[in-house]
This record gives sequence, C-alpha cells and structure tokens, in this order.
Amino acid sequence: MKTEHLLIIRFSAIGDVAMAVPVVRALAEQYPDLRITFLSRPFARPLFEDLAPNVGFMEADIKGEYRGVKGLNKLYRRLVAKQFTAIADFHNILRSNYLRLRFNLGMFRVEHINKHRSGKRRLTSQTNRRLVQQPTTFENYADVLARLGYPIELKPTSSSNPTPSPSGRDGEALRIGIAPFAAYTSKIYPVEKMERVIQLLTARWPGLRIYLFGGGGKEREQMEDWAGRYTQCTLAVTIGKGLKNELELMRKLRVMLSMDSANMHLASLVDTPVVSIWGATHPYAGFLGWGQAEDSCLQADLPCRPCSVYGKKPCQRGDYACLNSITPEQVVAKLEEYLK
Repeated sequence: MKTEHLLIIRFSAIGDVAMAVPVVRALAEQYPDLRITFLSRPFARPLFEDLAPNVGFMEADIKGEYRGVKGLNKLYRRLVAKQFTAIADFHNILRSNYLRLRFNLGMFRVEHINKHRSGKRRLTSQTNRRLVQQPTTFENYADVLARLGYPIELKPTSSSNPTPSPSGRDGEALRIGIAPFAAYTSKIYPVEKMERVIQLLTARWPGLRIYLFGGGGKEREQMEDWAGRYTQCTLAVTIGKGLKNELELMRKLRVMLSMDSANMHLASLVDTPVVSIWGATHPYAGFLGWGQAEDSCLQADLPCRPCSVYGKKPCQRGDYACLNSITPEQVVAKLEEYLK
C-alpha cells in the first residue's frame, strides 16, 4: 500500500509561515503514518526542523531559481518526482495557484485556503462595520486539511496567563523581550512612547534584562541607540545570529512585548506569553498569536478601528490615535502582570 504523502505550500512572510507550525505539529502527531512535506522559502527551515519525525521541509527560492512561469514549471517537475498523494495550498496566491493548477491537471487531490475576505472587509468597513471574530488563520489551515481527509483537533496551550517561566528563578535575572517594529507604520507603537516604556521598566526593575528583537536599517539604528543609553537593553541579534538562536532566546523570556508582527507569532511558538499592541489592525481578523488571549492585547476603543486587515492603509485621521492613545504606563502595567 502506497504511503500517503502530503505537500503543504506556504511561501509568505515569516509570521504567516510561523502560524502554520502548530497546525502541522498537530497533524503530524494525530497522523503519525502520514508523510508531510512543507514547501516554503529558505528562511522557514528552522521552524520545521525537528518538528516531528514525519515532517520534512523543502525550500524553494521563488525569487531566484524558481522565478516566473518557467521557474514554477521547474519546481512542479521537482515536486511531482516526490510522489505526493495530496496537496494543501495554505497560501492561495498567484504562484501557489499556478502550482495548484498543474496538480489539478495531474489529477491530484488538491485543496486551498479560504481566507474569508468578505468577512474581513466588513470588519474594517467605515460605513457598515461588523466587529465579529473571523476564523483564525490556524482554523483556516486546519479546514484545508479536513477537506483533504485529515481533520485535526487544535488545542493551544494558553500562554496568556501570568505564570512563572524559568527566567528569574534561583537568582537569575528576569528577562523580557521587546519587538518594537512592524512592516507598516499603522502597526508600530511610537518610538518616543516605546522609549518611555523602557525608561519605566528599567527604573522599576533594576535587575531586568531587556532583549530587543527585529529591525533593519534605521530600525536597527534606533535599537542600537537604546542599547547604548540603557545598559539593561541588549540587541537579540548580538546573542546569536539566526532564527533558531532567536527562538531559543525567546523561550527563556518571562514575556514578550510585540506589535501585531512576526515576533508575536515566533514567541507564541515557544510558549512565551506576549503582550501585543494593536493599532490599525485587530485580533478579530484572525491573526492573534497561537495560544495568546485577547486580554493580552492592548488596543484603543475607537470608532475608526480596525481600518485595515494587514495594516497597509495610511491613517484616515492622520494622527494614529489608535497607537498614540495607549500610554506607556498602560503598557508597563500589563507587562508587570507577568513580572511580579
């Protein structure tokens, strides 16, 4: 009898790929005889290495070797040679749609994600808003698997309750993480307010170690400036380069402060509680971190928000009140629930 071999496709940014990890883990545990291959961009490999004995990772450089239709045809031929028995498209974009078309023509079992775009449009509508929780990305991924004949039970372990982590025991310094940036301005807590958070934390908790995550270019310069002026701050990248090392550092944190960004999802994967700040976006769009609860989210109750699903739209008011109305004292108070 031929062993069932499932291909899962998700090429996107690291946060979206990270959200697939708990779903793939549950699938691997509940179907131990199923071979699973996760196809993504090279950066995602550390997320799936050693995930489960029946999970493999296959990388595809879609901006290089497999760029364009010619490259996708080459990738398809390579995939067909793996003798997959079913295809799960977790992405549903132009590239994965093309591969899905090829697999459909080859008479494979193929299903793709339903992103519930109409519900998300109503969630952000400025004229007919419906503030209703949308299916989470985890549920959308699981739905694809169910339609392929692999229903799974998703049971996140909530990391939102303030429970002690290994840091801070036996005289070891308390450690927290701060990931102050995101892809879009409408998701970034103002820099001057974030610095005030650092000032309050370092004053109230003299033994606290703060690790700053993420950032490139000017963002990196800003974090280096903080690390230079506040001795309790350290750039996470200086501890050990690479995603695997950052995940290990996140695992040792008492709590992570993050925007609606990839670092929220990465910290969630290692069961670290996350206090998240939400501006233009909203947890109801389905992108809250794995195992995190809504009461760990800091967000302003404004009639104009959420105004964007992904945070790409500029502020209609022009003042980003959704972020500026959250005070540093509120942020510190929420963090201290995990530090006390």
